[in-house]
Amino acid sequence: MFIDLGDAMANLEVNSVSRSYETRSEPLCILKDCSLNLSLGENVAIVGPSGSGKSTFLQIIGTLDAPSSGTVLLDGVAPFELKEKELALFRNEHIGFVFQDHHLLPQLSVLENVLLPVVAHGKATDEWVERGNELIERVGLGNRTHHRPGELSGGERQRAAVARALMRKPKLILADEPTGSLDQANARHVGELLVGLPVDQPTMLITVTHSRELAGKFQRQLQIEEGVLVSSVPTEH
Repeated sequence: MFIDLGDAMANLEVNSVSRSYETRSEPLCILKDCSLNLSLGENVAIVGPSGSGKSTFLQIIGTLDAPSSGTVLLDGVAPFELKEKELALFRNEHIGFVFQDHHLLPQLSVLENVLLPVVAHGKATDEWVERGNELIERVGLGNRTHHRPGELSGGERQRAAVARALMRKPKLILADEPTGSLDQANARHVGELLVGLPVDQPTMLITVTHSRELAGKFQRQLQIEEGVLVSSVPTEH
């Protein structure tokens, strides 16, 4: 099913994406002909039960997994046509990730973790360090800059992960169950933080979640049912 969420030219175009895996008997189909257009400034939540294919769909959009068929275009670039090193650089520059498990490195401080997308391909200049500190302030961790992840609460670690995802001003932010391991108060805080970011440049945000409360904060809600992406009623604010 094709779903177009933008009136202008889309910055993200997912066209007829399917994903299947070979088994001893017959191919196991996870996604079936899923299409989605999204433009800068838009956000969407994708809901669905475990095993429905929503995380696989997010991984393909984020170029962490390749589709069995179909195409993905981000700002006119077909990332799966890039060579491996080019793809890694493209992903680092244009896509920010927030996972259920924050994936912070335990031996690094909050600031060092936030700067990782920069130092992965070069040196963190004074300008990047300044941006890192600004993002840490923005997510409410200004008094935790030099703390390590083990010294933070679960909600604080996830907020640090959000700051890291924004570090390179990505065009696309992908969040996979970002509040799944948090208590209700922290889940609400992180959800509001995601929907309100970023303020310094337009971006696109896609979140997959089991939480109807989190999904309700987004401009649109979609659902994956047995590998098929279907539209649902727009969220009212």
